[in-house]
Amino acid sequence: MADASALIPELAALFTGDFAHYREVLVAATDPRPAFPARELVHPEGLTWLLRRYAPDRPDADLRALVSQWSRSYFLRLTVPTLTANLLLDRELPVALDTLEIVLDPEGLPAAFKIPDAGVRWRTPPDGPFQRFRVLLDDNFAPFIEAMNRQVKVSRTVLWSNAANYIEWLVSAMAGRSVPERRLADGRALIAAEQRPDGRRNPLHEPVRYVAREGMPSPFRQRRQCCIRYLLPGLGLCENCPHIDDPPRGVTRALAENA
Repeated sequence: MADASALIPELAALFTGDFAHYREVLVAATDPRPAFPARELVHPEGLTWLLRRYAPDRPDADLRALVSQWSRSYFLRLTVPTLTANLLLDRELPVALDTLEIVLDPEGLPAAFKIPDAGVRWRTPPDGPFQRFRVLLDDNFAPFIEAMNRQVKVSRTVLWSNAANYIEWLVSAMAGRSVPERRLADGRALIAAEQRPDGRRNPLHEPVRYVAREGMPSPFRQRRQCCIRYLLPGLGLCENCPHIDDPPRGVTRALAENA
């Protein structure tokens, strides 16, 4: 739990109800808990240290799957408060990989992130989602994903899909809480755009689809890209995995449906 003095006043009042636990995810650098610089993850020594903390009993596990599974917590914990503050408060937070420190929980997963300050409010409306979320996407997600791809050969597509999955979920959840559509516009545009403004492919484009499926709530929210967690011993497919009806070889249907 974060020290009360380390909570960021500009953000603390933003998270209530079901989102109350995100109040303590982005904290000031004065938080006394041990943390390590996120930029260390771009180096083999830093990633090796992290995976020893996260999976000490899995020395022979598939490193791609380990990184993908860890990244899911990383993206979720970082995406929710960062996008929410940006969309609802028009506040850009300093979450670049070079300025962030990560506090781990006892399982070696991200519990909180120390940031140097409370960020700044947009003086003029940003020119679309890729400007609004530039720091998060270009200064954090992109170098993190490139480093993981370089070090353990985990697919960039898998990692971008992990991030995009939570962006889509968050925007949908905010819409369900009656957040004005004008506030959600850049969030929706971020996952709707096939290309970035410079013509490059948008790796966050439409990460999920909603399909009819017998015996389950309809429409069924299904990821387009598998997170490959099933490569880890004891884990099956995610409940919204694209392979749920046709599990990969060695993953039984029962395991997939009850994962």
